[in-house]
Amino acid sequence: MAVNHNDFILNDGGLLPFVGLGTIGINGDQGTFEILNALNTGYRLIDTSTNYDNEGIVGEAVRRSALPREDILISTKLPGSYHEYDRAFIFIQESLRRMGLKYFDKYLIHWPNPKDGKYVEAWKALVDAQKQGLIRTIGVSNFEPEHLDNIIAETGVTPATNQVERHPYFNNNRMVEENKKRGVLTEAWSPFGRGYLNDVLQNATIKEIADQYDKTPAQIILNWNYQAGVLTIPKSSNPMHQKDNIDSTNFELASEDMKTIDSLDKGEAGRVEGQDPNEYHEYV
Repeated sequence: MAVNHNDFILNDGGLLPFVGLGTIGINGDQGTFEILNALNTGYRLIDTSTNYDNEGIVGEAVRRSALPREDILISTKLPGSYHEYDRAFIFIQESLRRMGLKYFDKYLIHWPNPKDGKYVEAWKALVDAQKQGLIRTIGVSNFEPEHLDNIIAETGVTPATNQVERHPYFNNNRMVEENKKRGVLTEAWSPFGRGYLNDVLQNATIKEIADQYDKTPAQIILNWNYQAGVLTIPKSSNPMHQKDNIDSTNFELASEDMKTIDSLDKGEAGRVEGQDPNEYHEYV
């Protein structure tokens, strides 16, 4: 894959673009065309998960695309009910077969489920799957500092990425900094806060900043993340929005505007669905 000046360099030597396509809610045959349109628009990282019920169409989009397989980065996630080592290792293989792929470019543990205490087992399975060539880059999602430290101490392998909730109402700067300390790239899920739950894209302050730069609120939020060293995974099935999201780093936000967006943070009350990784458990 060609190197782009906006790419993030990972601790394993891999590269990831500044933005990927989130696919939650993109399903069925129509979803295949929406993913293909994103690839044609310039997206190269597609983020899915077993519990999105769309791994099949993501694989179909890869097969239908005119792009070489090595130019498309596919990322998916291990569900919480498969944290035992053996089950995790087999599940990764099954997921590959379901998608019709020979390898995943990136694979994450979706949630730590800390009360079960099995995420270290799951991480060991990802480490071994990477050694066997089933996965190129391994990472985690929604991990807190103690979760990161536990898996690193047990295996000596640091995740390349940690995908966490981050948007203007929950900027999660604490985890951005904790990830940086450990050489882990932060990925932001729900960078727009999920419109059906809050009004991030309609926020008056963000709209005012967008007007100053002649950009959309979405482009402002994506660039706010990029300038903070965060990869974003916005979901969009709209061709115009997909194009706008790709064209969101051709300007620079002033430091005072970065601080203004940071100031919109609402702390724990800003989480889109109140999903505290120390309490929330996923069993899909």
